[in-house]
Amino acid sequence: MNLRSVDLNLLIVLDALLDEAHVSRAALRLNMTQPAVSNALQRCRDLFRDPLLERGRGIMYRTAKAEALRAPLKSLLLNVVDLVDPPAVDLKDIKQIVRITTSDDPVAIIAGPLIAALSVTAPGITVVFQPWHGSEATLQQLRDEDADLAISVFENDIEHIDTHILIEEDYVVAMRADHPAAEDFGLDVWLDWPHILVSGQGALRSPLDKKLETMGRSRKVGVVVPSFQMIPRILTSSNFMAMVPRRSLALHGREDVAIFEPPVAVSGFPLHLAWHKRREKDLGLQHVAETIKTIFDTLGA
Repeated sequence: MNLRSVDLNLLIVLDALLDEAHVSRAALRLNMTQPAVSNALQRCRDLFRDPLLERGRGIMYRTAKAEALRAPLKSLLLNVVDLVDPPAVDLKDIKQIVRITTSDDPVAIIAGPLIAALSVTAPGITVVFQPWHGSEATLQQLRDEDADLAISVFENDIEHIDTHILIEEDYVVAMRADHPAAEDFGLDVWLDWPHILVSGQGALRSPLDKKLETMGRSRKVGVVVPSFQMIPRILTSSNFMAMVPRRSLALHGREDVAIFEPPVAVSGFPLHLAWHKRREKDLGLQHVAETIKTIFDTLGA
């Protein structure tokens, strides 16, 4: 193909179209008219010999070809920006939205300090916290730029993804302070009482249950909830117990909850901060990432 015959501006329009999957929203994002964007879409279809966006019931769907183009196209456009090497921008002049995908516990830890810090250092950055639907889904969001940063438990070496360990977390057993089991806590007593299980998918079992099976033991799961942040209130109004990350419970600072070390060996986990390698020179994103790291460091992680 002769590149001189290709209008590279089409790739900018295509990037917006594939992100928005909507002609009007892409036009608004690019400050272009809808007919101009529609015309550009048709030219892109001719260029790639694919519909790219297909109409459904009131919405448009990306074709398989369009999905495959998203990541390489973003990398290409970012490389062009790096090649041009625009002048440095002061943090306080940045106007940017940074979307962070994570579960409820990290949000509870960082939301207040992060917003306070950014209001001073980079007031034009708006943080959007997005719900977490599992590590694999979160990684795909980073690859597709549907998320800018992610806080979750990831593998150490992931292709095209940079990760940084924020904390090494461990677990404790929690119950209300005046729980009958608090007087003589141990394995047998722990298994005599119903447990709270946290699962975003509504699972009734966890790796802990598999471990207990190898010991010839089992526990009773009395309730399943989607969030660790729901646990303290349940504990203080019931005889339930819960295995929770230590910092999750410490975050609440409640004196009406008793804490014990687990009566069985339970592995902890590292909590990672992650972003796509193509964003390593994104000043606003990296500033938010460094601020998050500092918050966790301040907490004594």
